[in-house]
Amino acid sequence: MGVTRQVPREDWAAYFEEFARRQLRSDSPVDATVEVMSSSIGDQPEATLERLNGIDYDPKSNALEVLLEDVDHLVSDPAEIWVVEENDGSISALEVTRSDGTKEVMRFQRGGVPAPIHLT
Repeated sequence: MGVTRQVPREDWAAYFEEFARRQLRSDSPVDATVEVMSSSIGDQPEATLERLNGIDYDPKSNALEVLLEDVDHLVSDPAEIWVVEENDGSISALEVTRSDGTKEVMRFQRGGVPAPIHLT
């Protein structure tokens, strides 16, 4: 069972650089499912089981870029980032809350159908 924790803003760039180095290897691809949730549009899928090629935070533009095989997903103006870290050090889920309250939930897996993840 994973542990949910908030990633401090000052660690975002280094955290995702380390995530890519440790977890995104060609011998063990990661698939991602991305959902956007807001009060104005409801829950909308952005990508389902797309190969994850990288995640990068740019502090100058204050944007989190999620690089998928067929989609570049940009999260503008993130206010909080939460992750579910598994016992083996991998991340199974990521939740980004934008400054306007919109939430973006990403689930990561190495095969099979992702289990529902409930973040607080």
